[in-house]
Amino acid sequence: MARIVEITLALQGGGAHGAFTWGVLDRLLEEPGIAIEAVSATSSGAVNAVAFAHGWIDGGREGARARLARVWQRIGEQGSLASWGFASVGGSAWLLELARHMTPAQFNPLGLNPLADLLDELIDFERLRAAPPFRLHLAATRVRDGALVLFDGDRVTRDAVLASTCLPQLFKTVEIDGEAYWDGGYAGNPALAPLVYQARARDLLCILVQPLERPRLPASAREIAERAMEMAFSTTFLRELEALATSQQSIRGKLALTALGRRLQSLRLHLIEPGESLADAGGKAKLDARPAMLQTLCALGRERADAWLAAHRPALGHRSSYSIPTA
Repeated sequence: MARIVEITLALQGGGAHGAFTWGVLDRLLEEPGIAIEAVSATSSGAVNAVAFAHGWIDGGREGARARLARVWQRIGEQGSLASWGFASVGGSAWLLELARHMTPAQFNPLGLNPLADLLDELIDFERLRAAPPFRLHLAATRVRDGALVLFDGDRVTRDAVLASTCLPQLFKTVEIDGEAYWDGGYAGNPALAPLVYQARARDLLCILVQPLERPRLPASAREIAERAMEMAFSTTFLRELEALATSQQSIRGKLALTALGRRLQSLRLHLIEPGESLADAGGKAKLDARPAMLQTLCALGRERADAWLAAHRPALGHRSSYSIPTA
């Protein structure tokens, strides 16, 4: 029997590009030797996380695969753009431009958010809180001070997912217990801290929906704006990676370590990203929720996960397969 390796997952958010993560998870679920202890997720990553967990309750690995597929099928059928009649890529670009000049109350006066209905239909949060198959940490950004807030345990609710996915240019601010929240990507995309400091598993796998590096310099005004937005949504994650690398380097070779030091020393990092495949898709593609596009992204995720497993599956439980770049 294959040895079971317990891992934690960090799921990045990025609109419709979350379908890439769906594909990665779908492939990982075919590996019986990989067990999940905890998931930290942001924005569309949070949608994937609750679908993944809810499906697991229903039917283990196959249940998780089925629920993820169902959620993304429904997103393709009733995604926000389709619901408002802007399903085309051209419509996505027009929508983004319009949102830059209007508040959510002006742009979306009825407060429409198709994701709320989708979550009500497909995710039983009461059941998820009562018997979670693994710990969930859903990231949102507290508006009054920009702080990262992680919703876990009894705080895993529909509103927590809506907060994690709340782009303030498009949707009404989400209020929970008197606090206002926006998309978690502003403060942690994804947040590594709960997996580093609260988990037991030594293998941490980050699933990203945008490449860490883009060698080509953006030239047009649109490319510059989109790259600036990407950087804004990934800065905290990159800082966490750098802090982790610095901590591991500082304790390397030391004999007397605290429990935290031993934890940091033993942590093994892994990363799956789309590479150049999504590098030039642009911000408007993150709003392209057409079924064909989502299926393409899912297939790409499966392909990248399959390649990663072929190259790095033996590293799980033994060593990091990703080296954090340092300045």
